[in-house]
Amino acid sequence: MEPVDTTQSTTQSESPRTHGRSRRPAKRPPRDQKARANGGGAGKSAERAVEEGMLRRYAVTRDPALREELVQRFMPLARSLALRYQGTRESVEDLFQVAYLGLVKAVDGFDPRRARSFTTYAVPTILGELRRHFRDRVWNLRLPRSLQERTAKVEEVMATLGDELSQSPTVSQIAERAGLEVEEVLEAMSAAEARRTLSLDMPRTREEESDPVIDTLGKEDLTYDIVEARLSAPDAGLDDRELLVLRLRFGANMTQYEIGTRLGVSQMQVSRIMRGALRKLLAAVQGSDEVGREVGSSPARVG
Repeated sequence: MEPVDTTQSTTQSESPRTHGRSRRPAKRPPRDQKARANGGGAGKSAERAVEEGMLRRYAVTRDPALREELVQRFMPLARSLALRYQGTRESVEDLFQVAYLGLVKAVDGFDPRRARSFTTYAVPTILGELRRHFRDRVWNLRLPRSLQERTAKVEEVMATLGDELSQSPTVSQIAERAGLEVEEVLEAMSAAEARRTLSLDMPRTREEESDPVIDTLGKEDLTYDIVEARLSAPDAGLDDRELLVLRLRFGANMTQYEIGTRLGVSQMQVSRIMRGALRKLLAAVQGSDEVGREVGSSPARVG
């Protein structure tokens, strides 16, 4: 009896049972497709690792060239934060410069031994520098710091909501997003007008020969006091010597010494004559018949 080929028989016997249930192996993506899919993440991770290594080296060496390279690498982050304040009174270039200054401070102050990324540390540092710039440099009028910070927050929320809604947000929407009361938002919006003061020397209109704004402002007119004094002088009971001393002092702008020399009296006597005359004028202007007298002295008459 010939031996049976079990391998062949087994294959032949199993073939009918597995023919209908055979599964094709799943196609695997080519290696180049995998590389493209994972290339972006791997590239970012590698870039982040390089930056972390540079930050660690700078923390030890404080190399100026390494510091410059780090600042160049993170400049896009600083610019994106500065653009949050675009549309304010400050130019975009000025905002960029302030943000770069905050970035330099972040690079210098970052401690890689702490368990946090550089971006987490740099963002509040740069935003703080921008807010400090608006608080200290932009405001024409000095307002309480809390009000200035609230105003900056309201303006930031207004810009964000404007982009999201494609229209100007309402006061209630701003208050809800900023976590403030409606009255606080209105106060902050009013305080923002303090940054928009105008020079008094600027023309009132756009015409070339327009008068400056300062010419339209009123001021105290001292000539009314002179008119009142002159009208009251006849009722003040001044004698000729008192009238002459007042004219020489206030009309001719002479000193008491010069008046005394002209009248042949001492400077102290001129001072007493003037005080007595002025008391009489004051009583006449105020409508009082009683003339006050200085304690311990009386108007001296020069004979």
